[in-house]
Amino acid sequence: MSELSKIIDSLEVKFFKLSKKIENLEQLNESLSNELKEIKQTAQNENKKIISLKHELESLKITNSLLGSEEYKKETKLKINSLIREIDYCIAQLSE
Repeated sequence: MSELSKIIDSLEVKFFKLSKKIENLEQLNESLSNELKEIKQTAQNENKKIISLKHELESLKITNSLLGSEEYKKETKLKINSLIREIDYCIAQLSE
């Protein structure tokens, strides 16, 4: 009987250790999940900033070319021609 008691005590100790380990791992998992959410949110915000800055850069390029810079003249002319075509299309739609 004492041998059975020792085995049961040993199993209880092992069970207790395992349950503590599981609890610690669950806490770690929750912590890492929260950190991952924060990192994803930060990445999303940074992507929005990048898109915004790209649009701003494009506007600055166009403005710079309109002010006489030779560097972006071709791009500006293409953009202006595209806008004119869109305006002509709208006028044609309104005329019909």
